[in-house]
Amino acid sequence: MADEWFKPPPSPTSLSPASSIVMATTAASSSGSSSDRKSATSPLMAKPHAHQQRLVSKDGRSLVRGPVYHGRATWLGALRDVWGTWLSLRWRWMVLGFCGSFLLHWLLFAVLWYLLAHANGDLTVDHDNPPPGHTLCVKYVTGFTAAFSFALETQLTIGYGTMYPNADCPTAIALLALQMLLGLMLEAFITGAFMAKFSRPHKRCSGILFSPQAVVCEVEGQCCLMFRVCNLLSRPLVDVYVSAVLYEEREDHTLHQTALEFTLDGLGSRPCPLFLSPLTFLHPLTPGSPLSCVLPPVGQSQFELVVFLSASQEGTGSAYHKRTSYLPDEIQYGRCFSKAMVLHGKAQNNLDTMCYFDTHLCPLMVPNTHTNSRDKECVVQVNGEGNDKTE
Repeated sequence: MADEWFKPPPSPTSLSPASSIVMATTAASSSGSSSDRKSATSPLMAKPHAHQQRLVSKDGRSLVRGPVYHGRATWLGALRDVWGTWLSLRWRWMVLGFCGSFLLHWLLFAVLWYLLAHANGDLTVDHDNPPPGHTLCVKYVTGFTAAFSFALETQLTIGYGTMYPNADCPTAIALLALQMLLGLMLEAFITGAFMAKFSRPHKRCSGILFSPQAVVCEVEGQCCLMFRVCNLLSRPLVDVYVSAVLYEEREDHTLHQTALEFTLDGLGSRPCPLFLSPLTFLHPLTPGSPLSCVLPPVGQSQFELVVFLSASQEGTGSAYHKRTSYLPDEIQYGRCFSKAMVLHGKAQNNLDTMCYFDTHLCPLMVPNTHTNSRDKECVVQVNGEGNDKTE
C-alpha cells in the first residue's frame, strides 16, 4: 500500500494506533544526544528537559527577537523608524506619549513666548498704558503663566480675546506661524497614529479562532493532517486563503523553510468564497510531502508548522490576517474533528467555542466505510433564526 510508510512500528503492549504513534513521537524527541549539543541560538531548539521554543505563539504573536542593542544604537533605531516605533507601543504608552507630546509642545512655546516678552521688555510695563514708542508683542503676557496660557490658546484656537499678538511686532507673527505649523503637524501625526492603531488587521481578528490541536487521520483512504478554523465574528468573511510554512531545524543548525498547501473540500488551492461555518483544512501526507520526513516514526528533527490565514470583510474590503503554529506535541494522531455543533445564538463562553474543536478517535489506515468521511455535514444557526443544513 502506498501509505504503509506512515504506520507506526508494532508496540509490545496492546495500545491503540494513536497511542503507539504518540509514544514514537516522545521517543523521537528524547533520543539522540546530538540534540542537546545544538547551538543555543537555534530558534527551534529548546534547552535540555524544557519545552521546545516557538517561532510563533498560539495567538499569532512573533516570538523571534533580533539582536538586543543598548544605549545609543537603540535610540538611533527608534528615531529612524518613528512611525513603526510609535505603532508598536502599547496603548498605555501611546496615550502617555499623546499627552506628553502636547504638554511638551505647549511648554516649549510658552518658554519662547516668555523669552520674546522678556526681550521686548513687555514684562515690566503696564499693558493698559504702555510707554510712548513701546510696541507690545503679545497683549497681557506679563509672566510665564500668561505665556503658557497664550501658547495653549493659540494651539487649540480657543481665543478668549484677552491676549493677542500685535501685528506691529514681526517677531511675534513669525513665532505664531511657527507654532501653528508645528502644532498642525503634531496633530496630524497623532491622529494618523491613532487611526492606524485602531485599524490594524490583527486586532480585528479576535473572533477568528484556530483549533488548539491539529489532527492526523484518514480521509477518503488518504492519511491527512488537518486543522479547523472558526469564525465567531458578527459579519461574514470572503476570499479566505490559508497558507502554511514548515520550519524545520536541520542537523547543521540551519532553519529550513518549506511551503505547504492546505485544501478545503473540493476547492483545492482556491480561496474559500464565504466563511460562515467552521472550516477544516487538510494536507495529504503523501510520500512526497515535506511532513513525511519530520512526522514520527520517521522524523527525528524539531519542527514548527506556522499557518497563515488571510480574508476580507464583505462590503468594506477590510483585510483580516491571523496566524498560529503547531509543534510536534500539538498534533494528535488517530483522531479527527467532530461534526460542527449547533450554538443557539452566539457563543457565550470559551466552553461553547471549544465545541467546534472537539475530536474523537479515528483509526489510521483503516479502509473507508463511509461515502464521504470529510467533516462536511454541519448544522448552522444564523442570528438565531432557523437552521440551514449543509452537506
